[in-house]
Amino acid sequence: MSEIRLVLAGPTRRPLLPGEQVERHDHDVNQLVYPLSGMLEVATSAGVWMVPPHRAAWIPAAVPHAHRAHGHTEMRTLIFAATTNPLHLDRPTVLAVDTLLREVIAALTTEDPEPRQRRTLEQVALDRLRTVDELPFRLLWPRDDRLATIARTLADNPADDRTLAALGRTAGAAERTLSRLFRAETGMTFPQWRAQLRLQHALALLATGEPVTTVATACGFATPSAFIEVFRKALGTTPGRYRAAAFRPSGTNRTEDPYPDLL
Repeated sequence: MSEIRLVLAGPTRRPLLPGEQVERHDHDVNQLVYPLSGMLEVATSAGVWMVPPHRAAWIPAAVPHAHRAHGHTEMRTLIFAATTNPLHLDRPTVLAVDTLLREVIAALTTEDPEPRQRRTLEQVALDRLRTVDELPFRLLWPRDDRLATIARTLADNPADDRTLAALGRTAGAAERTLSRLFRAETGMTFPQWRAQLRLQHALALLATGEPVTTVATACGFATPSAFIEVFRKALGTTPGRYRAAAFRPSGTNRTEDPYPDLL
């Protein structure tokens, strides 16, 4: 009698070079994508999710998405049937990964265990996924043309510190209108949205090995200490510790956890 597998694939590891992209596609299965090093960007028509090292992204079946690597990224993937959805989500999300789930992912994506051991590991993975926390690493992209113009301007230069009123003059809309639209379309105020954009940009730069001071300036923070404070408050770790875990020069196998106090 054939065995029913909870996780549908065997070992699934894929190294990605800095800047390497996986073009937009979708699957008829659910995926749990886990970067052991580097950082993975997951983009859909609705927004962008940044997946730091030792965190994971749940990508539901039938959701078109693309990947982009920031830094040398080792992507590991668990694949589940579309009917197996322990998170009960129909949208991508970034998840906390505790020590046990991390070890299970490593075991299932490094080698193909013997059937009884594999079945146990798969069940543990499902049990842990039912209890994991969602993390706020999502940036919804506005649909309104005027907001999209402003969003592209800031994405190209996160250090741009113009007010919404000043940006609105270039987009042809009043500040009050834009403020209302930002909240309606992204669920955030404009300052919150810009802060999230800057944090995502910072995550990407740190994963490529850029120094903390350089990243602070590039992302529009007045001082490195201000950047460190905002980063720590948002992610529970420092930019330096995150960089040490995310940045893996070619030919090394650095896999430190930047969030040991959170596990």
